[in-house]
Amino acid sequence: MPGLFTPLTIRTTTFANRAWVSPMCMYSAIEGEVQDWHLVHLGALAAGGAGLVMAEATGVLPEARISTHCPGIWTTDQTAAWARIVRFAHGLGTAIGLQLAHAGRKASTSPPSTGGSPVAPDDGGWETVGPSAVAFGAMPAPREMSADDLDRTIHGFREAAARAVWAGFDVVEVHAAHGYLLHQFLSPLSNHRTDEYGGSLENRMRFPLAVIAAVREVAADKPLFVRISMTDWMVGGWDLDSSVQFAGRLKDLGVDLIDASSGGLHPDQAIPDRVDYQTELAAQLRQRVGMPVAAVGRITEARQAEQLIASDEVDAVFLARQMLRDPHWPLRAAHELGVDVAWPPQYLRAASWQS
Repeated sequence: MPGLFTPLTIRTTTFANRAWVSPMCMYSAIEGEVQDWHLVHLGALAAGGAGLVMAEATGVLPEARISTHCPGIWTTDQTAAWARIVRFAHGLGTAIGLQLAHAGRKASTSPPSTGGSPVAPDDGGWETVGPSAVAFGAMPAPREMSADDLDRTIHGFREAAARAVWAGFDVVEVHAAHGYLLHQFLSPLSNHRTDEYGGSLENRMRFPLAVIAAVREVAADKPLFVRISMTDWMVGGWDLDSSVQFAGRLKDLGVDLIDASSGGLHPDQAIPDRVDYQTELAAQLRQRVGMPVAAVGRITEARQAEQLIASDEVDAVFLARQMLRDPHWPLRAAHELGVDVAWPPQYLRAASWQS
């Protein structure tokens, strides 16, 4: 059996394979509530044979959303809308997870399709917050978070995790990457605080660790993933050595897997133009920390993904854009690797690949 299609069990959840759908923002929610688009989008991916479908970055508070059209999970109606999608995925036998997020200083924007520019409070946006009053590029500088802000955010993550469990999600993931709030606390480029949450690496990790501990507390027996940016791709920024130390602390907290991405904190980041620019770092992280790691980034081909798993570099792979191009990529990958996998009954006529 190819490694890509070997089941993986984490806590009480068994994933049928290691070809997973990465969380991808759709910018299609209304007042934080997911719509029919999300059901069709995530439902198609669930029907495509993935071992796990991870739903997009979901705001734990109204001001946590990246854009005015991003989903949330701070109300009962929002939670019920998510539960509908979870039920559909489970009807196909597909595991589904939710990524909990706070965008911090990169929040309150319009969707990319309409420019992705900042939206002022008078125009339906909101005041952004961050560890320090340091702007991301040309965006407005955030308000430095107070002690009350920190407590409210931890509570928001805790309540959002509890709602995700109620909705039936199989996995809860905390977003601590791509220049969003928790990453902003981790990186010395965005965190200039002089209190116990800034300065040393230990201090900069303090708030993200408190958030993740709160989520772990209410996630019960659900697998808990954390997405991190392994490097800022900037001199003097967050780097792989820092990620190794952070991941070690996450392991101690009961985090089950690191979703290993990179970048997003600074507009001047210098990302190498290599296919393995990120998977190579993920393999190093796994080796140095000794815990499960999933790789993401420029993974497009079945044999490429299989090599990463079979060589014991990572435990799973997340695919993003390739899954948008081909929502049934896992079914095609199984065919290319010579593996018989279960198809949705409605699609069985296509399973022979003969015509």
